[in-house]
Amino acid sequence: MGIAVTPLSQRFGAEIADVDIARPLDEATKAEIRAAQDTWGVTVWRDTGLDDAGHVAFSRLFGHVELAPRHPGKPSRMSEPELFDASNLGLDGEITDNPSIRLGAAGNRLWHSDSSFMDVRSAQALLLCHEAPPHGGPTWFADSRSAYDDLPQAMKERIEGLEARHSYFWSRRRAGYPYTEAEVDAKPHATHRLVHTHASGRKALFVGAHTRDIVGMDRDEGRALIDELIEWCTRPEYVISVHYRPGDMAVWDNLATLHRGGEYDDTQYRRDMRRTTVRAPGADAAPDHYTAMFAAAGDTPFSPSDAMKERVLVKA
Repeated sequence: MGIAVTPLSQRFGAEIADVDIARPLDEATKAEIRAAQDTWGVTVWRDTGLDDAGHVAFSRLFGHVELAPRHPGKPSRMSEPELFDASNLGLDGEITDNPSIRLGAAGNRLWHSDSSFMDVRSAQALLLCHEAPPHGGPTWFADSRSAYDDLPQAMKERIEGLEARHSYFWSRRRAGYPYTEAEVDAKPHATHRLVHTHASGRKALFVGAHTRDIVGMDRDEGRALIDELIEWCTRPEYVISVHYRPGDMAVWDNLATLHRGGEYDDTQYRRDMRRTTVRAPGADAAPDHYTAMFAAAGDTPFSPSDAMKERVLVKA
């Protein structure tokens, strides 16, 4: 018996059942899971039974699992080096009141594709819920393949072959982190095509909150185009939401979707979410290239300088 696939919309997103992913899987089932992921872009798995080690092990089904960035002097809550902490909790397990961390989390509520600011892009992301607020806190997903399919032909011709620069520090500035334009200019960027061909053979838009400007285009004009494309991608007909209970997991393809965190009162309710990130197929990079990128940036939201800490406190 194969896996059960229940679509969440006509072209995008599906819930998967009838498979225990906490146990070893045979090759036929693995192939079915990968095919479903390529087809639907987002898959939702309920009551997975996965712990941290099982989360990482299942992620390897999709390819090379990245190491999460680590920062000197900042221990991690995570038991596995591949786990990104996507919670509102501090090292003590309590809700954090750190304004730098909270402003960084605000950036996750903008429409984005994970890690587009890296030279080596992310393919799948797997977000496992350990604790959810009683109300709110979903993830919203947008279908960047169908959005591209439905673009007017004139827009397709306009953007074909264009490249955009992506910056983590730009999206955090948009979320309220007090970087200046000059400071963002001085930090690392990655350059990617606005339109790419997905592994499914379909074209997709590759744009989001990390996308800062268009190569060779006036900055204001480029940003207007970026905003127009994000707005197009996130029209209601391309969007679904996923709500969580502990043990639930969403898997999404960063090369075929945009996503953003949903609103909830992060000063009152605990939300413990942990994410793995799978490298784009065929890409080559150092094992710890996230840590290297943030180290090259110097002053980061994860380990800000004393001067930046003061600016964050004033901004907050």
